[in-house]
Amino acid sequence: MSVTTRSADTRRLILDTARQIMARKGYSAVGINEVLTEAGVPKGSFYHYFASKDAFGEAILRGYFADYLADMDAVLSRSGRTSAERLMAYWQQWRETQSVGECQGRCLAVKLGAEVADLSEPMRLALMDGTGAVVDRIGRAIAGGLEDGSLAVDGDPGEVAQALYDMWLGASVMSKIHRSPAPLDTATAVTRGLLHL
Repeated sequence: MSVTTRSADTRRLILDTARQIMARKGYSAVGINEVLTEAGVPKGSFYHYFASKDAFGEAILRGYFADYLADMDAVLSRSGRTSAERLMAYWQQWRETQSVGECQGRCLAVKLGAEVADLSEPMRLALMDGTGAVVDRIGRAIAGGLEDGSLAVDGDPGEVAQALYDMWLGASVMSKIHRSPAPLDTATAVTRGLLHL
């Protein structure tokens, strides 16, 4: 294995470890040493992989969204289903992964969104880019549903997509506050109504 490959693997290990810890504890509560210890990486090597904690946080979010969008694309491109069925499968997956239990690094937009938006401009921009890409995919799925006749919306598909994402993000936060999936169930019902399903 080359030095470059080992370096990339170590960097990825640090990011994956940080994602798991931050999904539980948030960004500010997690120290770099905690991540490096958990990852089994020497403490003095952090700045070999990241220029700063902000750059580290930005890399965590960009990696998170790359993985999230790949999963989302897989759900929204499943064959043998209508666009509406694929879109509802996406929301069902959201419900399962954003529930009150341990999210295992799958809910960083929910966990870190409000926390880091005021702390770090690079991290805010990573969140903005990532969430924008999610909304864009939802909008395209809605447009596909309009074309195949599997759903209907009142208004512009992009605006409906933004409203749905905003609602689901809020429902995820409320689910954590109430320690109940009820807000996500409400979001599911409202989503079905907005899509005329």
